[in-house]
Amino acid sequence: MSSPIKHYLQFKDFTREEYDYVFARAKWIKDKFKRYEPYHPLFDRTLVMIFEKASTRTRLSFEAGMHQLGGSAIYLNTRDSQLGRGEPVEDAGQVISRMSDLVMIRTFEQDIVERFAANSRVPIINGLTNEYHPCQILADILTFIEHRGSIQGKTVAWIGDSNNMCNTWLQAAEVLDFNVHVSTPPGYEVEPERAGLYGTDHFEQFADPMEACKGADLVTTDVWTSMGFEAENEARMKAFADWCVDADMMSVAHKDAVFMHCLPAHRGEEVTAEVIDGPQSVVWDEAENRLHAQKALMEYLVLGRIDG
Repeated sequence: MSSPIKHYLQFKDFTREEYDYVFARAKWIKDKFKRYEPYHPLFDRTLVMIFEKASTRTRLSFEAGMHQLGGSAIYLNTRDSQLGRGEPVEDAGQVISRMSDLVMIRTFEQDIVERFAANSRVPIINGLTNEYHPCQILADILTFIEHRGSIQGKTVAWIGDSNNMCNTWLQAAEVLDFNVHVSTPPGYEVEPERAGLYGTDHFEQFADPMEACKGADLVTTDVWTSMGFEAENEARMKAFADWCVDADMMSVAHKDAVFMHCLPAHRGEEVTAEVIDGPQSVVWDEAENRLHAQKALMEYLVLGRIDG
């Protein structure tokens, strides 16, 4: 009897033990990449990438990563596929999964990737939805581990919008046993049920962003206006004015705290240039680690655990 298909639709889809394995594999795969040693475990395998939301880093990291693992990547967007012309998600899942080994979807509602996965014969990866961005947090935590060791017991300060990144950090805290301090403007607070939380033991909300940053080991943020919320941009600029991560916020964090941002960044809005271009910023390592973390993820979803 074949084992059930493993998907990666939310951060909580994996256990802590699975993450320990994936992070170790990511480090091993990255080391080989840096030594220019070919590694092709996914030779002759095909990744289909479906984009309803445009992206630079997601497409580049998945497409380059699949090629580096010896496979092929096919790009589809909804302008040139039947998905954009009303084909049911369920039908698309049936057809596309019969012609590929792995599918990554970057779309709007989480319901779309869930329905696609329910009708797929191959693993599905959430490349971003309105609700969650698990691949980015996978890369962020890999980056933290590289710079500061285990994230267990540490404190992450999330400053800004309670968006898909924030929701995913909250899930990660539950799975990997660390704490998240969230500070948002009034009216933009976290909705625990939307974040998909099991409980609230690892999460605390702060009205004052300075209080949220106190003692934090990692300070992170995102653009104030995510894709799909452009109509709210002017109102958000006013509401979020005091939630710009600056040197004062970093000064009250732990002395070894690092700063992260999933990019693209708007200097002078959600973060000052002094912080994102400063010595505590690890945003470029973070961006690169999308490639390595996702290579380990794809290897695990297609091949399972590899001994040695």
